[in-house]
Amino acid sequence: MYKFFLQPILFRFDAEKVHHFTFNLVKILFKIPLVPQIFRAFYNYEHPGLEREVFGLKFRNPVGLAAGFDKNAVLTDELASMGFGFIEIGTLTPKAQPGNDKPRLFRLKPDQALINRMGFNNEGVEAAVKRLRERKSDILIGGNIGKNKVTPNEDAVNDYLISFNALFEVVDYFVVNVSSPNTPNLRALQEKEPLKQLLQTLQENNEQRPKQKPVLLKIAPDLTDSQLDDIIEIVQETRIAGVIATNTTISRADLVSDQNLVNETGGLSGKPVTQRSTEVIRYLSEKSGKAFPIIGVGGIHSPEDAIEKLKAGASLVQIYTGFIYEGPGLAGEINRKIANSDI
Repeated sequence: MYKFFLQPILFRFDAEKVHHFTFNLVKILFKIPLVPQIFRAFYNYEHPGLEREVFGLKFRNPVGLAAGFDKNAVLTDELASMGFGFIEIGTLTPKAQPGNDKPRLFRLKPDQALINRMGFNNEGVEAAVKRLRERKSDILIGGNIGKNKVTPNEDAVNDYLISFNALFEVVDYFVVNVSSPNTPNLRALQEKEPLKQLLQTLQENNEQRPKQKPVLLKIAPDLTDSQLDDIIEIVQETRIAGVIATNTTISRADLVSDQNLVNETGGLSGKPVTQRSTEVIRYLSEKSGKAFPIIGVGGIHSPEDAIEKLKAGASLVQIYTGFIYEGPGLAGEINRKIANSDI
């Protein structure tokens, strides 16, 4: 119903305005008696074969919602009724910031893709902490953290530490985001030495606590093989829990949408990223000898896309753009397929 009725209506309007409209609508709907139960009946699929234990956490299924959709932890309880095994909030920064100028989110419908240059727009880490303390569901939550736009790279570690400390008691794992193309100079932190220093500092903080939280690194799909080799080395040296592969791409290869949209700056997500993100997963998995878990994300629009990433070496997968194009049933469809496969 979503793809043939609701999606064509929603896609007639500005992408960011529709995002906020649907958030408000879902909030209202879930206050109506029995609506949460109806959503769970339609979209949740439970099967013992779906359970996964990855970096010390038990996931009820391997399909998560990627960061960027619910940046401020507004809908974690509601989204928990839509078939996900985990939800990643953020990217969060220490201070609230408006992000880049609008418009900053564009649909490339012929390519089943999005371009965004949001710029880490969020209400600040403390607002998310407050909401997470009040949530009712027990779904696993990841906290994706970044730096404020005004913070120079040489001081970036302090921003990551502030958010890490603030979120520590209310999330189950952390993701260090240095791969968004929409914050000036952020991707420079992916270079070997600054990245190693950042991750080591976070891990030292982590290891001082009675119970550590898994720390993962989110990487871009645009890294070369030699840069991926560096990532493998850094993950092993810093003892972080794993990698999320991949973020959005700055590539515009082989797109068929209107050239004015294609030329918009920002990160590209959706179907055009499917193959490259799977290649990165496979490379990291094979080259490292499966030394660490990988969460696969990028262009998952079908159960087959998800299974391909799991076969390439991912332990878990996440969806975002596919969720927008395919609708709220996608996580359940993927889980049904996985439960009846040999993955």
